[in-house]
Amino acid sequence: MENIFNFSKNVFQNLKQEYNNHPSLLFVLLALLCIPLGYAFNSVSLGLLIIITLINYKKENVSFNKYLIFPIALYLLMLLSFTWSIDKERTIAAISKELPLLLFPICFLLFRSFSEPEKHKTIKGFSYGMVAFSLFYLIKAAIRFFISQDTSVFFYHELVTKDVNAIHVSVYMAVSFFYFLVKPIKTNFDKLALALLFLMVFLLSSKNIVVVFIGLLGFYYLFFSKTAKKLRLRNLILILVILFSLPFIGKVKERFKQEYETIMTDSSVNDVISKGAEKVYNVSIKQAWTNETFKPNDFFPGTAFRVYQFRIFIEFLQEETIFWKGFGLDASYAKIEEKGVQYHLFLGDENQEGYQKMNFHNQYIQVFAELGVFGFLIVLVMLTLTIRNAIASKNYFHIAFSVLMISLFFTESFLWRQRGITFFIVMYCILNTKLKTEKTIVS
Repeated sequence: MENIFNFSKNVFQNLKQEYNNHPSLLFVLLALLCIPLGYAFNSVSLGLLIIITLINYKKENVSFNKYLIFPIALYLLMLLSFTWSIDKERTIAAISKELPLLLFPICFLLFRSFSEPEKHKTIKGFSYGMVAFSLFYLIKAAIRFFISQDTSVFFYHELVTKDVNAIHVSVYMAVSFFYFLVKPIKTNFDKLALALLFLMVFLLSSKNIVVVFIGLLGFYYLFFSKTAKKLRLRNLILILVILFSLPFIGKVKERFKQEYETIMTDSSVNDVISKGAEKVYNVSIKQAWTNETFKPNDFFPGTAFRVYQFRIFIEFLQEETIFWKGFGLDASYAKIEEKGVQYHLFLGDENQEGYQKMNFHNQYIQVFAELGVFGFLIVLVMLTLTIRNAIASKNYFHIAFSVLMISLFFTESFLWRQRGITFFIVMYCILNTKLKTEKTIVS
């Protein structure tokens, strides 16, 4: 009991000291830790950060930072898009959802920039938090398994819920993994955290994240680790073995197999969804790009669906005047739905939404279709700046974050989700701001 009391007392003293050193740090960390929770927690954490920033505002702490201007400019463009939006009701709702894109950078402009040790503490706190969430998800899945005897509770959306989103959570876990990986001296807890986060990335079964994650892991061991030169051949062989083993691991195997079939075979039977005589057929990538119409029993695997979405985006560029301004923030849904009806996609039933209700699942296309070429360019500039800073600083955590975001934007409209925008913009602000007295770009 005395040990628990002493531990709690030390934690409280540390938190108090951090607050005295930089009042906003704990609330930035709180915002990150609230991401996997309900939207209300996200909103409250942002509100608290704004209040603390204003309470502790000092004129001398304000400094111009060009990296923070771009997300603010993107939000102002979103706001401006209301004037030409084809669906003003959806645009108004989205403008409030995207507020973190404006408010977090303003807070970072108003309070003193984090020092390198403070950045490290914030990222450390987030990474430890993701370890705790991993344990929570796995314990919850184990309880559900003992009740239902259904192994699917350990995989994909079933593990974390569809609302929280397995793909998004896999990004949080992957980024946290690289915090522990780059630590020069690893404790037993660090090694356990690495194993747990590695497991979570695979259980969440996001094909894109798994492949990029393994690639980043391989790149680290080949070029950044202490043993990179001495054990390069061994590391390369080990990475290749892991990479070629991916298609043979449980649910990951099923998802990779499905994608393989959509590349090699037209209209292969989907054995998972098909029920008895009611056959469901996988749409191949070729069919997604060329078919004049589809059937209600045509199923779009991930890659094929994104090819179809890219196809209709090209058609929008040819048929609509969206190059300069787009349809307006979050206003493309009506046009996507029209295409769904035109191509006879599965339009949903009492149990499932139809494909025509889904967004582009590609951040680059989404921002171009809704905000035009200028919104697209702002996103590209932000990603270019963060990867440039990451490479210049040789900070592998920053590199991993940047590469994961660049790749994720090809398969998810990440910035069009409240949790996604909060994670991206807070990490972007932490990693790309610095004290005036520091010489390095980022740590």
